Amino acid sequence: MNRKIWIVIGIAAVLMVGWYLFRPELLFVNRTVSEEFPAAPRSSAAGSEMPQQLLSGHFKGYAHETHGTAAIYDINGKRVLRLTNFKTSNGPDVHVYLVAAPDATDDDTVKNTPFVDLGIMKGNVGDQNYDVPQSLDLGKYRAATIWCKRFAINFGTAPLAPTNERHRWPANHLPSRPTTSRAVDTG
Repeated sequence: MNRKIWIVIGIAAVLMVGWYLFRPELLFVNRTVSEEFPAAPRSSAAGSEMPQQLLSGHFKGYAHETHGTAAIYDINGKRVLRLTNFKTSNGPDVHVYLVAAPDATDDDTVKNTPFVDLGIMKGNVGDQNYDVPQSLDLGKYRAATIWCKRFAINFGTAPLAPTNERHRWPANHLPSRPTTSRAVDTG
């Protein structure tokens, strides 16, 4: 009888650890965000320049189906990665990376190439913004990747190409101003 109790306790412990590591319920729960386009800083030096789209690309799913657009904007000297119409699977410890490669079609590319972690993915569905360090060489870091750190898996990647024309918005068609802000540690 004592042996059966220890077996049950052992199985329960293995199941608990497995649940903690894999978090299977996250596969069925969407975390939706809807961040507005960031506002341009207001200062006399900033003037009235409009946001410029520098790079953009469409997500391709690898380990998980991933859709949407990634674009890097310059907003009066501040760079922002914006994900729009974005959708992927949820998961534990999922981050947004910029990878120093033209594309990241597999896990090894991300593992063996320099990258910048822009922070934990805010949600697996919806529009969202991530600060991009101003010093980052956008000629080198050309892929936006959704990366699961816990399991070292590339959910999906958007190869970023220069925008053919610097996208400027007419004053009456500027993206909406944000109503809330969220700090993201760009390390």
